[in-house]
Amino acid sequence: MTMFLYHPMMDLLILLAFGIAVWAQSSVQNNFHKYSRIESNAQITGLQVARRILDHNGLYDVTIERSNRGDLSDHYDPRTKTVRLSGPVYSGSSISSLAVAAHEVGHAIQHAQGYAFLSFRTALLPVASLGSSMAPILLIMGFLFSYGPLVGVGIGLFAAAVLFQLVTLPVEYDASARARNELLTLGIVTNNEERGVGKVLNAAALTYVASTLIAVLQLFKFISIFAGRRD
Repeated sequence: MTMFLYHPMMDLLILLAFGIAVWAQSSVQNNFHKYSRIESNAQITGLQVARRILDHNGLYDVTIERSNRGDLSDHYDPRTKTVRLSGPVYSGSSISSLAVAAHEVGHAIQHAQGYAFLSFRTALLPVASLGSSMAPILLIMGFLFSYGPLVGVGIGLFAAAVLFQLVTLPVEYDASARARNELLTLGIVTNNEERGVGKVLNAAALTYVASTLIAVLQLFKFISIFAGRRD
């Protein structure tokens, strides 16, 4: 008898995880928009916050650009050492703007300090990208034609993508912790405003948790089906 056996309950768990993911995404948007209507006492923009934190950490070579991808498209690009902020964050001075800008700068600080999980995630990126694009095709073809080796390769690639998501969790939580610390240390937000910052950052982190849960459950399902067919 095989170690893994597929059970219909797995589909229910995946569906539940999808529900959590939808709720988490809604929470991110609601919290972002709620606190984007609350101006910070500092009255400085996300651009200014990002530059101040970068300079405070000696990261003068990291540039800041305005992203044209729309709301919540903020990110840090380690290849070019560039923090890209969406329009509302770049020019806004709300609690949300400050929180998101500081979070992305948190990634730049991780990069500069050689944060292990970020380095590992960056190394995983090529195979994870391949896994995300190719794994579904290989799995469908493998199961359709009952060709075990193809399914095995598909599962392996999918596992790499899942590992990437798992490693992303500590990276995101650490960046948020750094963001809160920098905002408070530099006196950019008050203790009362820190609560709003925390809600924005926690809601964003929850989306990563939900998507990772979905991926892990899907991986377990594929392994269970594959192992069950080999029984």
